[in-house]
Amino acid sequence: MEGRRVSCRGCGMQLTVPPETRSIRCYRCGSTICLRPVPERVNYAGEWIKGFLTNVSNTAINYVATSSLNNKPSLPGVYNGYYPPLPAPPISYPSSVVGRGRKKALLCGVSYKGKRFELKGSINDVNCMRYFLVQRLGFPNESVLVLTEDEPHPDKIPTKRNIQQALQWLIHDCKPGDSLVFHYSGHGSQQPNLNGDEIDGYDETLCPLDYQTAGMIIDDEINATIVKPLPRGATLHAIIDACHSGTVLDLPFVCKINRDGAHWWQDQSCPSGVYKGTSGGLALCFSACDDSQTSADTNVFSSGELMQGAMTYSFIRAVDYTPGLTYGHLLHAMRSAIRECNSGRRLNGPIAYLFKKLFRTKLSQEPQLSSSEQFDIFQKRFVL
Repeated sequence: MEGRRVSCRGCGMQLTVPPETRSIRCYRCGSTICLRPVPERVNYAGEWIKGFLTNVSNTAINYVATSSLNNKPSLPGVYNGYYPPLPAPPISYPSSVVGRGRKKALLCGVSYKGKRFELKGSINDVNCMRYFLVQRLGFPNESVLVLTEDEPHPDKIPTKRNIQQALQWLIHDCKPGDSLVFHYSGHGSQQPNLNGDEIDGYDETLCPLDYQTAGMIIDDEINATIVKPLPRGATLHAIIDACHSGTVLDLPFVCKINRDGAHWWQDQSCPSGVYKGTSGGLALCFSACDDSQTSADTNVFSSGELMQGAMTYSFIRAVDYTPGLTYGHLLHAMRSAIRECNSGRRLNGPIAYLFKKLFRTKLSQEPQLSSSEQFDIFQKRFVL
């Protein structure tokens, strides 16, 4: 087994770590680096992606089904992992809709086409989310900005620069009553934290298409761009389908919930005391997994070879099937789907029935909810 490479937190030196090593001393500056255990290789779930980043192990699971999408068309009113495409968006950035209570959405899908770590479901995630927001939840088509590699205009390719500008567009001129959505489907990672504002010592990151040359987008930047400026009376929902995404918005509170439904809020305030909340608005983030976990691509049972992020699919399916559900019931539905399928037990109940054939492989991910403020997740209704 070959060694892995890590970055020294003291001087940034790249070090090769032998297998089974729990700590190593940097020969340049003498710093001792404690290492996280490497996840076990799973040989029944597809190939683990190798060499995606030098400082962290990332995975994407691709499962291939036997049925064909052409033989399983989407049924009206039933989300089965496929929505018909909407008309192509205009070349220019969509403008905000005039009036109080505006709805705006930024949807980013990065597939890394032609790379060994290519994802098969990211663009489909975005297409389905766009259809869901516009056709089901009433978002104006002209106020939804989509960034994918399939977009014809260069300003709508999910490069680091374009994503940064799109995040600024999302928050621009935000007013009380506005509802903002940021959906990202692609690779996520971690890198050593350098300013002392992370409890675990790592910044969570999103990996744009050109991350290898332009760098990753870290949680500090995302928080400063779309969380801190959020005004009183406005709401931001982030839906992040990526590895290591539990605290990718750097929100102050993370919801912990056990299998019996009991929940509590864990304070994730910065050790340095830096405020990571909003300017009075409410910011919430549904993440595909905890910071230490990886998320997966999978195929939806009724859509054949169509690949999709497990978190995106379970999120849309639960919200589409059960209007008016609470944040707690939504989170519990997504988590239960993965737990039940991993255990092999037969699912019961109306929500569980929808998920019983969703995953045909074991997944290590557990969806997370973080927020800028604490509330009763089983009393507050989920509204976009």
